[in-house]
Amino acid sequence: MDTSPGKIRGNSWRISGKKDILWLLVWIGGLLVLWVWDALFLNAPAFEKIQTAFLNSLWTGLMVVVLALFFGWFLGVGLQTLERSESTIWYTLASFAIDIIRSVPQIILVLIGYVLLTLLLHEGVIRSTMGQLLWIAFTIAIAVALEVADTVRERINYFRTLDFVDAMLCCGISEQRIVNVEILWKNSRSHLLYKLIAIFGVSIFLQCSIDFIVSVGLSTDVSLSNFPMTLGSLLANVDSKQDILALSNLFTDPGYLPTIVTTHLQGVSVAICIVFTLICVYMIANGFVRRHKLI
Repeated sequence: MDTSPGKIRGNSWRISGKKDILWLLVWIGGLLVLWVWDALFLNAPAFEKIQTAFLNSLWTGLMVVVLALFFGWFLGVGLQTLERSESTIWYTLASFAIDIIRSVPQIILVLIGYVLLTLLLHEGVIRSTMGQLLWIAFTIAIAVALEVADTVRERINYFRTLDFVDAMLCCGISEQRIVNVEILWKNSRSHLLYKLIAIFGVSIFLQCSIDFIVSVGLSTDVSLSNFPMTLGSLLANVDSKQDILALSNLFTDPGYLPTIVTTHLQGVSVAICIVFTLICVYMIANGFVRRHKLI
C-alpha cells in the first residue's frame, strides 16, 4: 500500500471534493460514537428505547423516500401525458386537485394522517407496529410527493425543448420509453436522487414535529403511547423532557456538564440524534448538488 505523503494528500483531496460522501461518513461516524457512549453510560431500558426509536424513524424515512419516488414519478409522468393529450378536461381536473393538495401545508396533511391512524387503531384495523409505520410513511409520502412530481415534470419539459425527443421519436422509440428510460432514468437520476435526499430529511422533521403535537393524545382511547416509538415520540417522553430541562443548569453551573452527558443521556441523546441527522442530511444534499453541478 502506498502511504507516501503525496498519495495521502491526493486521497484527502478526492474525499474533500465529495462533500456529500464526507458528510455521510460524518453522520455514520457521529451516530456510532453516540451509540458507544450510550452503551457505556445509559441504562439498558433507555438504551433499548433509543435504538428502537432510531430504527423506526430511519425505516419510516426510507419508506417515505421509496413511496414518494413512486407517487411523484407516477404523478409527474401522468400529468405530462394528460397535458399533451387532445382532451384537456382531465388535465384541468387533475391540476385542480393537485393545487388543492399543494395549498395545504405539509404538516397539516401529515396531522390528518395521524388522526386517521388514531381512528384505525381505535377500530382495530391496524394492529402491528410495521403497519402503523407504513401508514405514517404513506401519509408523509403523500405530503412530499408533489416535490418529486415537480422535478419529474421540469426534467421532461427541459428535454422537450431540445431535439432529443424528436430525434428518438423519428428513430421509432416509443414516447413512454423516451420519458421513463431515456429522460428520467438515464439523464435525471442525479436530480431525483438529490430530491430524495432532501425528502428524507423532511420526513424526519415532519415525523418528529407531529409526534410533539400529538404528545398529549388525540383521544382518550388512543394516545402517543399507542403509536410506534420514534425519535419524536421518545423526545416527548417525560424522562426525555426532564433531561432536556436539566441543560438549563449549565447556565448557572458549567461544571454540571459531566452529569449531563452521563446521567441525563436519554433526552440529550435523542435531541442530538435528531439535530445532528437534520444537519448532516442538509450538508449531504448540498454537497451532492455541488459535486454533480445540478445548479
